Amino acid sequence: MKAIASSLLLCAAATAHAADITAIKAAHMVDVRNGTLIDNAVVLISGEHITAAGSRLAIPADAKIIDLGNKTLLPGLIDTHTHITGRPEDAGYGIIAKSIPRQALQGARNARVTLQAGFTTIRDVGADGYADIGLRDAINEGDVPGPRIAASGPALGITGGHCDDTMHAPEYKSTSLGVADGVDEALKVTRRNIKYGADVIKICATGGVLSFGDDPRTSQYTLEELKAIIGDAHRLGRKSAAHAHGGDGIKLAVLAGVDSIEHGSYIDDEGIKLMKEHKTYLVPTLYLGDWLLENAEAIKLPKPLLEKAKVVLPQARINIGKAIKAGVPIAFGTDAAVYPHGLNAREFAVLVKLGMTPAQALRTATVNAADLLGWSDKVGSIEAGKYADLIAVDGDPLKDVRTLEQVQWVMKGGAVVK
Repeated sequence: MKAIASSLLLCAAATAHAADITAIKAAHMVDVRNGTLIDNAVVLISGEHITAAGSRLAIPADAKIIDLGNKTLLPGLIDTHTHITGRPEDAGYGIIAKSIPRQALQGARNARVTLQAGFTTIRDVGADGYADIGLRDAINEGDVPGPRIAASGPALGITGGHCDDTMHAPEYKSTSLGVADGVDEALKVTRRNIKYGADVIKICATGGVLSFGDDPRTSQYTLEELKAIIGDAHRLGRKSAAHAHGGDGIKLAVLAGVDSIEHGSYIDDEGIKLMKEHKTYLVPTLYLGDWLLENAEAIKLPKPLLEKAKVVLPQARINIGKAIKAGVPIAFGTDAAVYPHGLNAREFAVLVKLGMTPAQALRTATVNAADLLGWSDKVGSIEAGKYADLIAVDGDPLKDVRTLEQVQWVMKGGAVVK
């Protein structure tokens, strides 16, 4: 009797296991590591994770089958530079009247749109009042739909620098939450951000475009300050990212050990050499230049900011094109919020224009981006053990990268969300 009972239990377990399997079928699947197409693709999923993926895999008899027909499967895309709680109109004075709770709710809308666009993972690099961290937690708990988020909270910056509030008049005595001057203050704010849940520490190492009174070409933090911030972030198990347009700021951040340079508009030969030696990722944010210059009047971008944009953004394409050709490691990022969320995939076409193949451009938003996040064991490719974060498109993105701008189907963690 014991033998019969054991046999029945094994059969029941096998049946339950098969019933828990979802099989995704598609005509093609992109191997993002090798830049090749796999025909007659099958992906097997149990719970939130992929259990197997390949061509013509055997499908358990009782598995749930999702047949995508002639579509092409890819891993969910990753954008490593977003401001999920913002929108283009916030680049001007409109942000003054917007409360942090309102920004957080705006972020919930943006998160949904971003996920629907096929970006199942993002890194958010700067939000007021830890709103991006709150949004991350709400998504993780299933309260609202959205991508996986590595969040930074308020970016660190110097008084009067790019990441400080330069919109208010002096009598309001307004200072942004991330402002930290000197090593001691910088360490305190770094630790405070980590206390409140930051996954990554964002640093404004140079001036910026969408801020008053600073020059994107000039460095803002000293090497000593940068080493303190980045060293503490790494010691406490966090990554670091440096907003850096100017050449000196780029070099100082790389020498201090930063994990990624954001923008890199004025990168020069020495900066390229240093980034290659240190294997530091460059996160270009290029499509925004097209959108911002075309829509500056509509969003009421203040004239001083527009004048800076007209100078910096075209120059960025020239210099970043040189960095790409030289072999600097590239991770995909867009600065979503400077342009409308959901258009993230338009960045791919710009990368291809600057000399990347579609396969190389796709790797920046998959395996490279996952590596930068430290999440290579979780996302970035369709492989057993990783989250079942998948998208599907019509056509072949290895021939026409713009197919990624029209994602037809999205799955996150084994659940179809589009």
